Amino acid sequence: MNDEGSHCRGKGLSLLICGIKVSHDGGIAVIDGNRLLFSIESEKIENNQRYSPLGDLGRVSEILRSEGMDPEDIDRFVVDGWRFSAENPWAVSTYKDGEPAFLPVAPYADGSLSTDPLFRYPFTAHDFGERSPGYVSYHHVTNHVLGAYCSGPFAAPGHDALALVWDGGTAARLYEVASKRGAVRPVGELLPFRGRLFALFSANLEPFRTGSGKSDLDAARRYRSIPGKAMAYAALGKIEQDAFPALDTFLGGMSEAVRDTGDALGRKLMKERDWLFPGMSDVDLIATFQDYLGRALVSALEAVVRDRYKGRYPRLVMAGGCALNIKWNSAIRASGLFEEIWVPPFPNDSGAAIGTACCEMVSSTEHRALVWDVHSGPRVARKEALPEGWSVRSCDERRLAELLHTEGSPVVVLSGRAELGPRALGSRSIIAPATESGTKDLLNAMKEREAYRPVAPVCLAHRAGEVFDPGCEDPFMLFEHRVRPQWVKRVPAIIHLDGTARLQTISSSSSSPIARILTAYEQLSGIPVLCNTSANYNGRGFFPDVESAAEWGRARYIWSEGRLFTRPE
Repeated sequence: MNDEGSHCRGKGLSLLICGIKVSHDGGIAVIDGNRLLFSIESEKIENNQRYSPLGDLGRVSEILRSEGMDPEDIDRFVVDGWRFSAENPWAVSTYKDGEPAFLPVAPYADGSLSTDPLFRYPFTAHDFGERSPGYVSYHHVTNHVLGAYCSGPFAAPGHDALALVWDGGTAARLYEVASKRGAVRPVGELLPFRGRLFALFSANLEPFRTGSGKSDLDAARRYRSIPGKAMAYAALGKIEQDAFPALDTFLGGMSEAVRDTGDALGRKLMKERDWLFPGMSDVDLIATFQDYLGRALVSALEAVVRDRYKGRYPRLVMAGGCALNIKWNSAIRASGLFEEIWVPPFPNDSGAAIGTACCEMVSSTEHRALVWDVHSGPRVARKEALPEGWSVRSCDERRLAELLHTEGSPVVVLSGRAELGPRALGSRSIIAPATESGTKDLLNAMKEREAYRPVAPVCLAHRAGEVFDPGCEDPFMLFEHRVRPQWVKRVPAIIHLDGTARLQTISSSSSSPIARILTAYEQLSGIPVLCNTSANYNGRGFFPDVESAAEWGRARYIWSEGRLFTRPE
């Protein structure tokens, strides 16, 4: 690292910035001035595994060129700050020209080498482009803060906001973004628990515990899949609020080292379970612990807002992997502590490349608001070498809606650029009518998912309040809604075991094909809702092309760019 200071800020510049995430959820994002051109996550290329790292550093040039850009076009390369290794503090493990390498980066969070969250760390260890030698790096936590703030509705009018970051590797932390000064200020730690605690706790209980009785915590991808599954599985359990004092005791007597090590936490849980949680089943423990953490988070926020901001604050942005937990998000929204809440569709590390580019945008220019579109991922690749017997014909959105209405079969939709973040929002989706309860079981079986997993609804925004409670705008599936009683029998496939739904709303005037499909389907059926789940191999990113979806072979129909591909009977 060079010895330059933190504020190398040539204000007013319009820069072409390339943000890079090297470790898990790897990828790159490019911002031109304040406009996001694209964000390419590694998992969404070539059917890569979920949470894939970037791989070799040469992938940066490859991805740029695949988007019609030359590395020499880039003014600034910015690398996400990440976990350090014992061998190379403040470095991330990667590959360079096929050989293992360590890339120096900023520390994970402020307070390590600098107390300034927006401290700018310049490095010369690698050149991504000859015209712009070296790179800079920012704290990983700050990437979350500014990725959420800059993509939200508060940046353009210059409003300050609080930012809640709760990631797998950090405790729940609160920051304040001062828009005019382009500054990020730490407010304080809300909870001492790292975000991974819910996953580690659940990983020691059925059905997430391995057959040996120990948590399979060595498999990082498995660990990262647990929070979402456990959130859904908790619907089968009963929340026992009488057990909250016992959880206080359990966590209060636990060191940070035990809390952060799954096997150690598991041993303590097994040792103390009978006297702390007598008679509670595994699923009741998971449901109770999830609710306990959500209430603790709301209570901590309430204390800070009461003491510092007279009981209410206008604006909150949320980021980090824990912002994908719709139960906790909904609890914060229901608390009334904030007038407006914003969560981007990429709150976890899928948005780290965007966030780190935003750090440089805020640090080096006058821009605060990011101009972006959720459909800014990789384009559908032109690979259509179909298995024998498949046919193809022209099919517009209206005809596809007719097919859904009359036949009811699930359809894989691959259209335009992929969505940002982990959730399919209509461009890499499997859609189906929601009118039969068995459709949820069918979709889960097609995707090799557990039977308790929910299937999300996509609903026309102007009718969402009629079908769902509260049914307010929720374009990215980030809050909890309940299906209104009069609609329960009409759309049973999208109702979770506890009566809730992870709603996606979409405007009928949207340019997205899914909006036109849903609008036509509503005109035919009177129902403004379809099932929407991601189109992918189990454990891998979205299908990158029609060929992949056809080889998968579990859906009879694939619709892409105005053409319908049909598998033989």
